[in-house]
Amino acid sequence: MTNIDLSIEQVYGPRPHLNHKVGLIERIIFVGLLVAGLLFAGFNLVSDITVSGDIAITWLPYILLGIALLIALGFEFVNGFHDTANAVATVIYTHSLPAHIAVLWSGFFNFLGVLFSSGTVAFGIISLLPVELVLQVGSNAGFAMVFALLIAAIMWNLGTWLLGLPASSSHTLIGSIIGVGVANALMHGRDGTGGVDWAQATKVGYSLLFSPIIGFCCAGLLLLALRFFVKTPDLYQEPKGNKPPSFWIRALLILTCTGVSFAHGSNDGQKGMGLIMLILVGTVPTAYALNRAMSVDRMAPFIAISHVTEESLVKTITINSTSQPSLILADYLRTKDFQPQVISGLAEMIGDIGEQVKKYGSLANVPMAAVANVRNDMYLTSEVISLLEKNKVVNFDIETNTNLKVFKKDIDDSTKYIPLWVKVIVAIALGLGTMVGWKRIVVTVGEKIGKTHLTYAQGASAELVAMATIGAADMFGLPVSTTQVLSSGVAGAMTANKSGLQWRTIRGLAMAWVLTLPVAMLLSGSLYWLFTKIF
Repeated sequence: MTNIDLSIEQVYGPRPHLNHKVGLIERIIFVGLLVAGLLFAGFNLVSDITVSGDIAITWLPYILLGIALLIALGFEFVNGFHDTANAVATVIYTHSLPAHIAVLWSGFFNFLGVLFSSGTVAFGIISLLPVELVLQVGSNAGFAMVFALLIAAIMWNLGTWLLGLPASSSHTLIGSIIGVGVANALMHGRDGTGGVDWAQATKVGYSLLFSPIIGFCCAGLLLLALRFFVKTPDLYQEPKGNKPPSFWIRALLILTCTGVSFAHGSNDGQKGMGLIMLILVGTVPTAYALNRAMSVDRMAPFIAISHVTEESLVKTITINSTSQPSLILADYLRTKDFQPQVISGLAEMIGDIGEQVKKYGSLANVPMAAVANVRNDMYLTSEVISLLEKNKVVNFDIETNTNLKVFKKDIDDSTKYIPLWVKVIVAIALGLGTMVGWKRIVVTVGEKIGKTHLTYAQGASAELVAMATIGAADMFGLPVSTTQVLSSGVAGAMTANKSGLQWRTIRGLAMAWVLTLPVAMLLSGSLYWLFTKIF
């Protein structure tokens, strides 16, 4: 045994068994689930395309679609094994569950978290992308965008994983999106700051900035509160050898592991779902641009609210008819420079959407040639309504505000939806990813943050705070970093307990936290430029 091993044993006691040998049955189950997921996705994809009649003349769009989907699923897979430690490190290092059981347990509840997610975060991520690329995602530049941001995110996630650093997958993906937006603006001769929705990016940035601070402070305060209210000495002790804790302590730690796993799946799984829907809309718009499953019974109220909303806007401002309302709305979203003709264009667009739906009778009946235009009109309208509401540049009366909100909900239901098979395949990718490569980050969280062994109360405090923070962020549609919340929670609990911190690890975590955004931006921007030249 080396001196390093001796020092670790002396500080932490017997290390948990982290080198479980994967048996043949486990390998068969893993491969079986992977193949079953891909076959399920492939079957549904082919069925949807066939039913829609969106048959391409060449195989190239389908090849690009397949590559893009595999890269998106690859991102979720890497996200899984990069972030597993957030849920399982505490139950492993408190000997509440054997490592291989903890990983399987976490993977299962990550899977469930994705399946029961709301989808709000998925479309919040898409709103960060440049408007012109979202509207033309099936173009060469659109594919370059998707490939660039996903590959950049995977590269940085793998790099930090190899170093054993719990960096943020959310932080990485958002940095990649911003990098593409800035590069796209610069390549078109515009100021780089105009390529990103900075208001939305700032909102997301605040959630990523403050979530680790919340994790640190709340975990520390929770530990102190436990010490004050719960007078059970065993809760504040380090594990003795490899002996599991008492039943109720063990149940508490397994419960928090379950909650963090579910919350992680619910929040992080949506990022992959949003990008997959973007890919599907751009490649096979007839099948996925509009929610064809919407009931025909909803069409009559939809048409009525479109006319009422148009009339409300007409009363608000003098309408100057324009032949290109979509260009006016797209320019407003890009520049954020409000002009009175924005209201004119919005009113015309809303009226036109209502007339198109009335003409076809239902979303399922919209012909192939018109699907992309109808979807883009709805997307532009929804984003403009959101921006007007946020910036409050026009004081609408109560009736107009109400009509706009109802109409926006209807068009969002028409375009911002996620088919069940997309949820299932992302859930499988994330769930299976949690079972691979988890050891590096687990060791960092379990051994390299504090100077003493993790106590039961410290582990429970960090996980409870992480679970609550991620769950709240999911409700508000904000992407947060499970990694940062949990790691900072462990550090906060160690500090509150006066256990001391290993500053070498803390500096590494802080450096990864600081560098993730600019490095991801640089990687994705460079790849976007390269891919646009290749495509």
